[in-house]
Amino acid sequence: MSQDLLIKQGTDSGLQRFERILSQGPLEGLKAIIGRVSADRDTLCACVNAANTYEEFLARLGYRLVLTKVIHVQDAYSRLIPAGGIKAVLPYYDIPTQGSLPTLVNVDGTVTMTPKGLTFFTTLFRELKRQLGA
Repeated sequence: MSQDLLIKQGTDSGLQRFERILSQGPLEGLKAIIGRVSADRDTLCACVNAANTYEEFLARLGYRLVLTKVIHVQDAYSRLIPAGGIKAVLPYYDIPTQGSLPTLVNVDGTVTMTPKGLTFFTTLFRELKRQLGA
């Protein structure tokens, strides 16, 4: 086997590395959300690499961020399409902080979350960026 072939087999592609890092325990919540805003993993990887903030990442995918004080998850489930304007309800509960951080992906091209949720997922996004850059 040639040395070049051994080197290629031992390295991750950008997408493989992205998937491997995103699948780590602390980043799984972020993985669940970004998997709902786009199914195209190449596009997700490219947008993460190009964005400097979580909000910019969402914008690159064509979503506008909407902040609200409270998200009532049970009410949001009742407004899932076709009855309402919500494509996905992503309830997230962070055990260490004991915080409920739901996100709504809406039909109108917006993502709704609370300021606390934005802070939390921005921190995870920064960690993802840090690990991708390492």
